[in-house]
Amino acid sequence: MAEDTLGLMKDCQLSVRKLNPRQYIADISELKNVEVWFQRASDVVRKLKTGDVDMGIVGYDMLREYGEDSEDLVIVHDALGFGECHLAIGIPTYGIFENINSLNELAAMPLWTEDRPLRVVTGYTYLGKKFLEKHGFKHVQLSTADGALEAAPAMGTADAILDLVSSGTTLRENNLKEISGGAVLSSQGVFVANKKALLERKEVLDVAHEMLERFEAHLTALGQFTVVANMRGASAEEVAERILNNTSYPGLQGPTVSPVYTNEGGTANVDYYAITICVPKPQLYHAVQQLRKAGGSGVLVSPLTYIFDEETPRYRQLLENLKA
Repeated sequence: MAEDTLGLMKDCQLSVRKLNPRQYIADISELKNVEVWFQRASDVVRKLKTGDVDMGIVGYDMLREYGEDSEDLVIVHDALGFGECHLAIGIPTYGIFENINSLNELAAMPLWTEDRPLRVVTGYTYLGKKFLEKHGFKHVQLSTADGALEAAPAMGTADAILDLVSSGTTLRENNLKEISGGAVLSSQGVFVANKKALLERKEVLDVAHEMLERFEAHLTALGQFTVVANMRGASAEEVAERILNNTSYPGLQGPTVSPVYTNEGGTANVDYYAITICVPKPQLYHAVQQLRKAGGSGVLVSPLTYIFDEETPRYRQLLENLKA
């Protein structure tokens, strides 16, 4: 997670500086009085719970496993756009599991008894226990293992695994399969804070607010493009109506229309208007086609870096969560 987190921070103009690459401590030049620590994901969550650190970036799976649904933790941003995966149960594709394709079918297997429980190897014992109990598993033995969990069923030391899955390739290469209903949760990087620190220390809330706004502005702009085209028209209103009525891309709140001045015999005349809209990358070519049909020419396209809203909805939600 560290590399992706540093990449996001850099994209948001937050410079994390280490004096020595082997150190675990750094600072952020744009944020005064902020100290950065590099820790294992599990330790980040534990230190957030105890209040030893004020804010952290971890995977949602780690937050749920080691945070244990603690009320001392509050999610500031729940979708940082990296580390996407899901936590799911995997069982062998062969033997007694060959025709088992759902969680309900796995639970209904008469094999599982007090003397012969379903053996699940996982690094997520807290989440695993809650999930399996919720879905009616009465006889389960959870265990942990170092290294790759996928080998455990083939070695005969476990019946199933509960682990993170991204593409599913590792499962397939080890003759394992996901089952319907066996996904525990979806996960990606999240920005978390200690609730007490946010409530009692304004400087912590201020830093969280600034980081949240930077993250949100950048992530909102990802995959968005500014499209500018010149369009002949009698007035700005007439051009705006043409865009609104003849294209599917009005912009964020609506098209920006501004006059284009030409010099004719020393007099500034307005025959064209420049229209500016915001378009998602997958719809970019279609948007350009529609603008051309509406009379646009000289179309310019450039990627967006940030989109700052009047106030990010996530900050309003954070304030509501702090009141709760």
